[in-house]
Amino acid sequence: MKNKNTSSDKDNNDRSWVIYLGLGIELAATVTLMCFIGVWLDGKFNTKPVLTVVFSLLGVASGLYNFIKTVLK
Repeated sequence: MKNKNTSSDKDNNDRSWVIYLGLGIELAATVTLMCFIGVWLDGKFNTKPVLTVVFSLLGVASGLYNFIKTVLK
């Protein structure tokens, strides 16, 4: 019986690794997307670099919030 539990524990560990890898990619994608939105809006409204900084910080904050929320589940 111990072999069955060990096998399922190993499967759960493998899945958690993939979930955390996905979280890192999601965090990076959120920050990158928000930076690009800020750069685009700065070009549109001629407010360089104000909106780039604001949207970059919003991207970092929202990405970290989602990351921490998921890790603490």
